[in-house]
Amino acid sequence: MFYKRTIIFANGELPNQEKARALLHDNDFIIAADGGTHHAFALGRMPDVVIGDLDSVTKEEIAKIKQNNVDIILFPRDKNETDLELAIQHALTLSLEQIIIVGALGARLDQTLGNISLLNSTQSSTADLRLDDGVEEVFFCHSKSNIQGRSGDIISLIPWQDEVTGVLTTGLKWPLQSETLYPQKTRGISNEMLSDTAIIQIKSGLLLIIHRRVDK
Repeated sequence: MFYKRTIIFANGELPNQEKARALLHDNDFIIAADGGTHHAFALGRMPDVVIGDLDSVTKEEIAKIKQNNVDIILFPRDKNETDLELAIQHALTLSLEQIIIVGALGARLDQTLGNISLLNSTQSSTADLRLDDGVEEVFFCHSKSNIQGRSGDIISLIPWQDEVTGVLTTGLKWPLQSETLYPQKTRGISNEMLSDTAIIQIKSGLLLIIHRRVDK
């Protein structure tokens, strides 16, 4: 099969399984980060690879994985990286167009912040790497980003670590015209999409984009 994207299932919460299922394509390469195996099975997908120390995978799930000849990349429980970080490192070696991490938002704030930070790792700075649970997607803008959604969707722009200059937006209710956003200010929070597409451009800095899909 020809793969275009990598989907990584993390062991976090999925607020809406149907919306998460809608993210998946038939030709996705599926990686389960340890307990993310639960989500893969719940959404009817068999992982291509399971990565981690397997401390969050049940005996029944391990049996199912082995019966289907799924590759297992096993790590010791005492390690410096989270299972998700290891899964991302493996995904980057596949050199596919996009990496979407499902089940990495919510539940624990420390894990969520850590997962967002992984999006900005040195290795992945040129990859299209996103956290997405079907309700919200989170990713970094380094220069220009297109957002696909619907009118009324909420867009928040958050400077990461330092100020972001030259912020120019198209397709948002409250436009920014080559402005500077500061990390100690909330200027970019809770904007709204006017149509199915919005465009964000910046000149310098690193901008965290949070896109929350709103039901109609």
